[in-house]
Amino acid sequence: MSKPDKPERVTGLRHILAATRYSIGGIRRLRGETAFRHEVLLYLIVMGIFAVIGASFGDFIAASILALLLIATEALNTAIEAVVDHISPEWNAFARDAKDLGSLAVMCLLIANAAFLAYVLIQHLILT
Repeated sequence: MSKPDKPERVTGLRHILAATRYSIGGIRRLRGETAFRHEVLLYLIVMGIFAVIGASFGDFIAASILALLLIATEALNTAIEAVVDHISPEWNAFARDAKDLGSLAVMCLLIANAAFLAYVLIQHLILT
């Protein structure tokens, strides 16, 4: 089996279009991850809760930014897992550590999202 040719280097508008195609490919790959689908569902639920309680526009924006950071981190974690699984299909400590660290990054952003949700709920339901 021969190696595929390396794609030619592109610049300008063609580079932007290529980068967009790569990003769409990343979204397609990430859609296969259960964690990603759960995170999107939770984002939609949070947006619904914010609409019901009358959260501010700034709250919506902040929650959306946190959700995008979570998705970006989930994508990086998935990339780490894919590379580690390719390099080391058998179990070893470095593979475990790499995957655990990626998982920790995702968990930190999940906590940040939950803390912001709690903050907004306290502001609108308890302090008003």
